[in-house]
Amino acid sequence: MRDTTRTAPPSLDPVALDGLTPGDAYDLEPGADLEGFEILDLRLGVVALEGASVYASRLAGLRADEADLRHATLAEVVLERLDVPVVQGVRGRWRDVELRDARLGSAELYESTWDRVHLVGCKLGFVNLRGAELRDVLFTDCTIDELDLVQAQAARVAFAGTRVRRLDVQASTLADVDLRGAELDEVAGVRSLAGTTVTPDQLARLAPLLADGLGITVGD
Repeated sequence: MRDTTRTAPPSLDPVALDGLTPGDAYDLEPGADLEGFEILDLRLGVVALEGASVYASRLAGLRADEADLRHATLAEVVLERLDVPVVQGVRGRWRDVELRDARLGSAELYESTWDRVHLVGCKLGFVNLRGAELRDVLFTDCTIDELDLVQAQAARVAFAGTRVRRLDVQASTLADVDLRGAELDEVAGVRSLAGTTVTPDQLARLAPLLADGLGITVGD
């Protein structure tokens, strides 16, 4: 029987990279097959990696107006200091990925699959993970304007020192989702919060929303 008194944490290992080959902007193209590359300090209009496969690589210091990662596969990848206002990453597959110190505006990542993803020190605007599958995901010291998890399936997802101005979990399926390390300003879809863990203070703040969502009238 599952121990309902304990919230299982994300299972993550650091991404270890060595012996990387220097790359440049010409390596970033739709359908690219990159393995063992290190690409540093580029300023581009568009990062076009639609349908690409990126393995055991590091991209750092990348600035672009837009990044196209639709249908891309990232595995054992470290992304550092990315500054991209618009990210298109629909139906991507991310496995063993670290996203560090990134500044992303609107990130369209719906119907993606994330396994063992760690976001650290990121400032994120609107993050659309509708219909996504998330397993073993950790947000550490991040600021997120809006995190859209509508109809998502999430297991072993946690937040540490992270502020989420608006969290939407309508029609989502959650298991071992630990919200205790999140500062939540607004939550939509409180009826779908089954499978989450919150602090007593968070529960007190959520109480009016829970009562409204369940049709409970509170009065003297």
